[in-house]
Amino acid sequence: MLRLIELHENIMFYLFVIIIMVLWVLYSIVKHYSSNSNYFGFYSIVTYHVNLEIFWTILPSLLLVSIIFPSFVLLYNSDIFLQPQFTIKIFGNQWYWTYEYDYIWKNNVIKYDSILVTEEKLTKGQFRLLECNNSVFVPINKHIRILISSMDVLHCWAVPSLGLKLDACPGRLNQTSLYINRKGLFYGQCSEICGVNHSSMPICLFAKKLFLKK
Repeated sequence: MLRLIELHENIMFYLFVIIIMVLWVLYSIVKHYSSNSNYFGFYSIVTYHVNLEIFWTILPSLLLVSIIFPSFVLLYNSDIFLQPQFTIKIFGNQWYWTYEYDYIWKNNVIKYDSILVTEEKLTKGQFRLLECNNSVFVPINKHIRILISSMDVLHCWAVPSLGLKLDACPGRLNQTSLYINRKGLFYGQCSEICGVNHSSMPICLFAKKLFLKK
């Protein structure tokens, strides 16, 4: 997500420069417009100027390349999977999430359901339609592999603050990687319309230091 924000800021810089240039030209034309004025003599000179035509054709092309190249680098890097140190399996259900870890605790596989906390059970400081009875616990500063599927219909496990959005398809297995470098709570929701209680499938991810042994 940090790289996505950085890419967005770089693109916005180019956009602001282009917008300022275009607005300046428009303002200059509107301000000095007059049917009896010779002000447009300058614009008539540059209108069919071959060198200028080449310049403002090549310049936008270079700007596009400078935007496209880091975009492709980020896109391909997002598909690179390092050796995971931690794996979480996620199953979408109507209408809750099931989480399973690749760790065994006291001879039992860690597996539980995460269900919406209704309004009447919320405590002060909690968020409506975002709190779960069981949060997803993930370790910080570790490479995490997320495997996701669905037990019934299409779902989508999305956490915008982490730049994650992964479809849960019945009969198929999708995966992505995750690396969190700070502790805290990260909220998300199902982003695929999956039925009448689609809005009741929140995601609450709690990142902290974990010390678990297989």
